[in-house]
Amino acid sequence: MQTEIVGLVAAFLTTVAFLPQVIHTIRTRSTRDISLRMYSLYTAGIFLWLMYGLLLGDVPLIASNAVTLLLAGTILALKLRHG
Repeated sequence: MQTEIVGLVAAFLTTVAFLPQVIHTIRTRSTRDISLRMYSLYTAGIFLWLMYGLLLGDVPLIASNAVTLLLAGTILALKLRHG
């Protein structure tokens, strides 16, 4: 139980860390300083972590990577749209 709580807190913190970037990018529509290659690779990696979590049935992995995929995917989509 303690291990899962640590995992959930870590997942929450690392996922919430993306919110300021997503909010800033949505508000300004500026993606000039964001690396397309980095966000493409990162989003693909997060997708694979999500699949891994689903295969293991690991709640912290599933929850954090599902939300992080949504946030990173939003930034990637804005980068593709606005350059």
